[in-house]
Amino acid sequence: MPHVDGKLIDIHTRSIRPSRILFQDGVITSIEVLDTDATCPHFLMPGFVDSHVHIESSMLTPAHFAQAAVVHGTVAVVTDPHEIANVMGVQGIEFMLRESAKVPFKFWFGVPSCVPATDFETAGDCISVAQTELMLDDPRIHYLSEMMNFPGVLSGDREVMTKIHAARSRSRPVDGHAPGVRGDEARRYFDAGISTDHECFTEAEAIDKLAAGAMIQIREGSAARNFDALFGLIDRYPGRTMFCSDDKHPDDLLVDHINGLCRRAIAAGSDLFHTLAAACVTPVKHYAMDVGLLRVGDAADFIEVESLKSFKVARTFINGICVAEHAKSKIKVSPAIPINQFNCLPKYTESFAVCERLGQSIRVIVAHDGLLTTDQQVVAPKVHCGHVVADVERDILKIAVVNRYAEAEPAISFVRGFGLRRGAIAGSVAHDSHNIIVVGTNDTDICAAVNAIIQCEGGLATADGAQIEILPLPIAGLMSTLDCESVAKRYQTLDQTVKGFGSRLGSPFMTLSFMALLVIPSLKLSDKGLFDGSTFKFVDLFID
Repeated sequence: MPHVDGKLIDIHTRSIRPSRILFQDGVITSIEVLDTDATCPHFLMPGFVDSHVHIESSMLTPAHFAQAAVVHGTVAVVTDPHEIANVMGVQGIEFMLRESAKVPFKFWFGVPSCVPATDFETAGDCISVAQTELMLDDPRIHYLSEMMNFPGVLSGDREVMTKIHAARSRSRPVDGHAPGVRGDEARRYFDAGISTDHECFTEAEAIDKLAAGAMIQIREGSAARNFDALFGLIDRYPGRTMFCSDDKHPDDLLVDHINGLCRRAIAAGSDLFHTLAAACVTPVKHYAMDVGLLRVGDAADFIEVESLKSFKVARTFINGICVAEHAKSKIKVSPAIPINQFNCLPKYTESFAVCERLGQSIRVIVAHDGLLTTDQQVVAPKVHCGHVVADVERDILKIAVVNRYAEAEPAISFVRGFGLRRGAIAGSVAHDSHNIIVVGTNDTDICAAVNAIIQCEGGLATADGAQIEILPLPIAGLMSTLDCESVAKRYQTLDQTVKGFGSRLGSPFMTLSFMALLVIPSLKLSDKGLFDGSTFKFVDLFID
């Protein structure tokens, strides 16, 4: 009978003992205590679980994501396919389900609750209440994904509440998304039947939500990095915290995943068993996942790690199959057949011109490194020949969103925080509706970057004069058909190009992708115009 020896970390009893795990047909049949740990160089523990991630943000298919994640000991993810759903609707969700079935990895899919995310942008499709109910009856769907329409929850919007009731009546969890919601509003939001939140930026906000009954997902992704602010909750609220990445770019996924958060938590003094509960156990229990927790009768999902400081993974097992060993994945992936929706024509430089309004100032979006939230400032514009233009010296650059689902004029504003001294960057990854978003120092490069994406029907691009670079994303304009290492290499090349333009951001493309995310305050830009996420209203670029 197959077996693995090691120093078993029993999170349930808070003990470590030399043990032999025996398993057959993917199930643990017995766990024997050994007399000595002389033959047990590694530690055995349940596999890691990412409690909230949008796989599409890795720019990888589910199969290629799994291929990379198992190297870091991840055996399962709770995943919301709302990125591709905003582009392709139910067809997009079906694509994700098909691709995930190709590999031995545990995907816990939800049905997106907000497609489109708001009525203030153009998306590629919508998911109705009736479609939501049908998908909640699908055995491959396990929860209602993040309820981003928190104003709708607080106001008792009929469609919002019907979707929540549909999940609750089927005993399915409902994920939350309530940035900045505090006090009585937090209590009302979670009393509606919502059980988690991954949008806390401060410990005080998280404690408010814990008091309202929420489970807190400590997020550390490629753009939103909240671990340092929240890791103290691990010991103060054991069993009520989980780890998640939310959005993880391929270059970061090559380095680490949830194992990296365990390493950081332990280095900062967090209790080992509380940390591993957040990384391995709590998500499995909360979502009732079919993932083993190193008990007799469980699925043989576990990992060997070399130390409890580095959390470097020696081997990963899923259903008793070794899927990664010595930093190499054993998962083989067959090619995906792309699906897409791109219905816009190339643009002209003149499409991005902004005429001045005499005597008026402009609103400027202020982006922050490592945060999804923005601020707004009112400044005097730089004017040239009757047009408002980018002001590189003040780091006030032009930003535009181009509707990719139908022919329309771009929506244009200005942004501070990207730090470009030349050129432009653009992408068809623009949460949540995934129109084309671009930031640049001049209209010529802005237009060139946008047209490169239109020509490829999706991707990330840079433009600097005649020099244009692009990473094509042929699957819904969100994902590549290549593996993680190949995508990461191309992405890193683009990232270095942008930093060569002068950007100070750690992940400029990821930050760019959130400048159209209207459900995160405060000032954002959709294809329909400048939007104040604090009041949920459009505002004018110009102001007296």
